[in-house]
Amino acid sequence: MQVDVLNIQGSKTGRTIELPEEIFGVEPNNHVVYLAVKQYLAAQRQGTHKVKTRAEVQGASRKLHKQKGTGGARKGNLRNPLYKGGGTVFGPKPHSYDIKLNRKVKDLAKISALSHKAKENAIVIVEDVTMDSPKTKQFVGILKSLNVADKKALFVLPENNENVYLSVRNLPGVQGTILSDVNTYDIVNANVLVFTESVAKIFSEEEKAEA
Repeated sequence: MQVDVLNIQGSKTGRTIELPEEIFGVEPNNHVVYLAVKQYLAAQRQGTHKVKTRAEVQGASRKLHKQKGTGGARKGNLRNPLYKGGGTVFGPKPHSYDIKLNRKVKDLAKISALSHKAKENAIVIVEDVTMDSPKTKQFVGILKSLNVADKKALFVLPENNENVYLSVRNLPGVQGTILSDVNTYDIVNANVLVFTESVAKIFSEEEKAEA
C-alpha cells in the first residue's frame, strides 16, 4: 500500500512509503477487535464499588418482637434488608474487571484495526515534526494543512517528544502518542491516523526484517 508523504503545509513531498500488506491489508477480524476494545475499557474500571451487608450496617441486633402471637409478620432486627437503613442483599463488592487476552489475539486485533483504517483511506503520513517549544496554535495550523483539524485524530510519533506532546494535549479530539503505546482502542476511537514519516518507516523496516 503506497502512501504519499506530506509536508507540514499539506503538500506532497514527492516521497512515498510502502505500508506492508501484512499489517495494513489483511481481512479484518471484527470479533478480536471487539475483544481488545472490551479488555481496554474493562481495565479502566476501578472496581471499588462496595455496599454494606446486614452484618456491616449499624443497628441493634435484638429481635424486634416475639416470633409468634403478634398477628404481624415475623421480624428479625433493624438491620434486616427490608428496613430503611438495613443491609443490602447481593450488592456489589470490590473486584477487578480485567480480561485476559493472548498476545496473538491482541496483535491480530491491532492489525485488523489498522487494516480498517487503511481500507477507509484514513491514514495520513506527514514528514517528521520538530518544534523548538510547545506551540498549540502552530500545531493546529499543521492539522488544518493536513485536513484533519475537524476530525478525531491519533497523532503517532516514533518516540517521546515533549514539545509536540505539550502542543497536542490541550486540543480536543486530538491524541498524541508514541508508536509503542498505540493500542486497538486508540485506533478504533480515532477517525484518522496521522503517522510521522519515521513511524511509517518503522512498519516497513520491521516487515523487511521479518522477511
